Amino acid sequence: MLRTLLQDHNVILASGSPRRQEFLRNLDIDFEIRLKEVEEIYPDHLQGAAITDFLAVLKADAFEGKLTETDILITSDTIVWHNNTALGKPKDTEDAFRILQSLSGTTHEVISSVCLRSASRSVVFHEITKVSFAPLPEDSIRYYIDNYKPFDKAGAYGIQEWIGLTGITKIEGSYTNVVGLPVQRVYEELLKFIK
Repeated sequence: MLRTLLQDHNVILASGSPRRQEFLRNLDIDFEIRLKEVEEIYPDHLQGAAITDFLAVLKADAFEGKLTETDILITSDTIVWHNNTALGKPKDTEDAFRILQSLSGTTHEVISSVCLRSASRSVVFHEITKVSFAPLPEDSIRYYIDNYKPFDKAGAYGIQEWIGLTGITKIEGSYTNVVGLPVQRVYEELLKFIK
């Protein structure tokens, strides 16, 4: 359905994430992938969703002057927010271990922001999902890191992977948001954007 409504538009996904690309394919949207290198640095005073909103817009700003009226650019950013700290992608094995240990037996928030942009319009929105982990034994954390190498994932885990299946006790909010893109909300906002 959305594919028909978007037939006069060129949808551009500015993300190398295979999970985000798969979500758009599953929505039956025709799109192209365009990547631009962006240094993801945000002001220290930003908290929670203000961080991901800022970064999603920053990624869209990299396309300034390159979009037409028929283009719809989609940029996105996801963080894990825990104990008033943004947890991004782990730097190495020990960083992944430290992050997962901090999430063990606690509840954190996964925050994703999305920016939709054409030559003349821009909309940014975010979704917040609460995720609760059971206590994670050290050997389980090591097993996960060694076998799944979660270095491309905010918070050092994928909910759809082994650690999510064995360690997550509850989620409140959008599941796809935790995977990396709040798909239902993106669908809703795209419909509004083209009206």
